[in-house]
Amino acid sequence: MINNEYFIISERAARNFAYQELTPEFGKYTKLADVKGTELCGKALKAPLSQYEKVYALPMMTISMEKGTGIVTSVPSDSPDDWATLRDLQQKEPLRAKFGLTDEQVLPFEPVPIINIPDFGDLTAVFLVDELKIKS
Repeated sequence: MINNEYFIISERAARNFAYQELTPEFGKYTKLADVKGTELCGKALKAPLSQYEKVYALPMMTISMEKGTGIVTSVPSDSPDDWATLRDLQQKEPLRAKFGLTDEQVLPFEPVPIINIPDFGDLTAVFLVDELKIKS
C-alpha cells in the first residue's frame, strides 16, 4: 500500500517501486497476495476520462510479467496490438469463453479516438490493422 492505495503489479515492478522511493521504506515492499491475471479477466473497472461508465479487465497475450506491471491500460484506438486483441475477443466467442468473458464485457466497446495522427487519423490502430491486413 502506498498513500492508502493498493497496486496490482508484478513482483519485479514492486521491487522497482521500492528502489524509486515509492514505498514507505526504501528498498522494501509488502506483498499482500498472489493473483493470476486470469482471475482479473472480466472484472469491472472505472476508467478515468472514459466515455464508458465502466470497462472490463481483458486478457492481453503480449504482456510479459517479466517486463511490465502485468496490468496496462488498453488503447485500441492507437495501439495495433490492443485493437487486434479487442477485435479478436469481439469476433471469437471461443476466445471469450476461454477467459470467462461475457458478450456484455466485450461486444459493446469500440475504440475511442484519443489523438489524431496526420495521414492515419484519430483511429490509428484501426487504420493500420486494416491497411496492413493484420488478422490477429
